[in-house]
Amino acid sequence: MTSADLEWGNFSEQGPWALDRDTIAWSRIAIVLRAEAQKEVPTLIRSRRIPPLGRLVTVVTHLGWALLPWFYKKKRNKFSTPEESRAYVSLRLRHAIEKLGATYIKLAQIISSGEGLFPTELVDEFKRCRDQVPAEPWDSVRTTVEQDLGARIEDVFASFEKTALAAASIAQVHRATLLTGEDVVVKVQRPNVSEMVKKDLQVMSWIAPFMIGRIKVAALANPPALVELFAETIVEELDFRMEASNMIDVSVMLHDLNQEAYIVPRPHPSLAARRILVMERLQGFNFDDVDGMQAAGIDTEAVIKTGMISFMEGALIHGIFHGDLHGGNLFVLQDGRTALLDFGIVGRLSNKRRLAFMRLMLGATTNDLKGQVAALRDLGALPMDTDIDAVIRDLGLDQPTIDPTSLNGEELVAEVQRIVKALLAYGAKLPKELMLYVKNMVFLDGAISRLAPDLDIIGELTHISMTFMQRHGARLAQELGVDTSTIEIDMGSLKAGLGVDENTESMTYRQLQQRRELIQKRMKDHIVN
Repeated sequence: MTSADLEWGNFSEQGPWALDRDTIAWSRIAIVLRAEAQKEVPTLIRSRRIPPLGRLVTVVTHLGWALLPWFYKKKRNKFSTPEESRAYVSLRLRHAIEKLGATYIKLAQIISSGEGLFPTELVDEFKRCRDQVPAEPWDSVRTTVEQDLGARIEDVFASFEKTALAAASIAQVHRATLLTGEDVVVKVQRPNVSEMVKKDLQVMSWIAPFMIGRIKVAALANPPALVELFAETIVEELDFRMEASNMIDVSVMLHDLNQEAYIVPRPHPSLAARRILVMERLQGFNFDDVDGMQAAGIDTEAVIKTGMISFMEGALIHGIFHGDLHGGNLFVLQDGRTALLDFGIVGRLSNKRRLAFMRLMLGATTNDLKGQVAALRDLGALPMDTDIDAVIRDLGLDQPTIDPTSLNGEELVAEVQRIVKALLAYGAKLPKELMLYVKNMVFLDGAISRLAPDLDIIGELTHISMTFMQRHGARLAQELGVDTSTIEIDMGSLKAGLGVDENTESMTYRQLQQRRELIQKRMKDHIVN
């Protein structure tokens, strides 16, 4: 018999228990906790004369010890190549970050999802911070579990593996079996992590203003705004009752959209507390195990295709999506479906921002430049008094597309600097929800290179746009007040973003990657010379 909760959520067919949304102990309190967490952010990042001095000294000491040997070797030309230099400093930074704990490990995890945005050596090294962080000792784990459940481990679990299955920034997970016989995984928060995160946010908010304009990445990111963005994200991870609620909400969204290729493990209806979360145990292929999936007859290209439309639909139609996709947070079942894991970060769009996001996607599909810039403004990426025509003119969006592969290194660097300067002049920033969505798209971009390198990017995105119009045309008409019968798919904006002219009809991901590698090489050669 299939489980009764499949009538409203996307779960496994025969779970260890069936969820009843009306009787879940933690479902209503999670809404209050989420609001309180966001209300605390301004206090955590407010300007202060003196930060927590002990923590500040610790942070500066660890990062300084990581960077000083690298500065010394670099100054004396001890590295044979730039890649060797970046690999060396990336390794030292990872070791320092692991010692600094949860907050900095979470930052490393975010960077590890930025393939193409950050140096390859840094991304590869920081990927180890996803689930290869040193685990907490068993005695500490046992104490946390028993404190939050109010019972001895033996009174709840028939078995509980002392060795962690995986360990990351905020928590680690262990295999266990309940006294009632169900196989589960238990997510256990690291001791005192909540207090440490809050101290770290205070330190970061104190340091951030001093970084403005001092390094290129900081100048682009706007350090104080980045700290605020990071705070808004991480505070919701400090109470696992919010995560359990996120699991239910995403599962409902997937079910309502008929996204049958994705499922969510069931959280336990009563064994969820601030620092403990018990959930259904699922098994499958690691998302990077392409050979294993293909040997099992799984269509890896189909896995990617369903992911591309699933996350777009979740954001545009329901205003909710998994906000932290990476290889450690999802795996593929034997039947080809994908299980989503770790719901500490979930993107939630207000209705106003959801409609703005919908207008952004519609503008991209119809090559409406003014519509796209206006939507970015309404999403909070630009000030509300922004002159939209001036933005289009200053960024050159209304000019013929320049193929970046036709530019030399100096021209490429100059063009990037021109765009960044124009964006900063307009006060551009990256709102939390847009940042999470872009980060997910960056992850999917990298996943395509492994699971479906010969996928026609232009053709697939055109197909997704048409499918979305067919499924949700009536909703578009109602919510945006547009006549969908007059909408014509025009992938000009997409092609311009890829750096190709409008006559290009197809481009595989492999071809796109070759273009990117050429561009990156020219820019690196120019910077080095």
